[in-house]
Amino acid sequence: MTVLLLRDLKLSVRAGGGALIGVLFFMTVVAVIPFGVGPDLNLLSRIGPAIVWIGALLSALLGLDRMFQTDREDGSLDLILMQEHPLALTVLVKCLAHWLGNGLPLVIASPLLGLFMNMSEVAIGATMLTLLVGTPALTFIGAVGAAVAVALPRGGLLVSILVLPLAIPVLIFGVSASYAAVEDPAPFMPPFLILVAITMFFAVIGPIGAALALRNTAD
Repeated sequence: MTVLLLRDLKLSVRAGGGALIGVLFFMTVVAVIPFGVGPDLNLLSRIGPAIVWIGALLSALLGLDRMFQTDREDGSLDLILMQEHPLALTVLVKCLAHWLGNGLPLVIASPLLGLFMNMSEVAIGATMLTLLVGTPALTFIGAVGAAVAVALPRGGLLVSILVLPLAIPVLIFGVSASYAAVEDPAPFMPPFLILVAITMFFAVIGPIGAALALRNTAD
């Protein structure tokens, strides 16, 4: 499993939609917002956590279709389906590698974009923490969409369509927790713990659903 993790981590970085492209797209989405809303620093500070989260969500969609497509193209997907290890465990390792190569760089880049949005230190820290907890859920959800679309020649758009509605709860509670950290009447822990629960739920359901979809695709 360690070999698979290192292999998929290299592929996730090298393949189209890797860490660099994801971070650049993330920065582009956040950077264009001030041009649309104007140079009001107070407004940018208020909407900053939501904009950073939306940018991270859209960036996380990049490259999801390549999670299993590369394995299908080089024939290694057939070997993965025939191995003795549980397929869901293999998918879990692939999800971890994908998040390390694509999701974690977004989390690391978020403080810089928070400064760009004139966010306070507390808001930046809360947003970064919620992204650290919430972005793995996007990967687990995306694994199911990627498995469904793996046999399609142009499945990237389908993956985004399948993943985006399921990712809305992650976005809602991630933004809610980020705002709660800077708004005294609103407690931080309830939405944050719900976000943790969502990630744990999809960490179980996502690999199982993706494994079933891959089995059906092979059949």
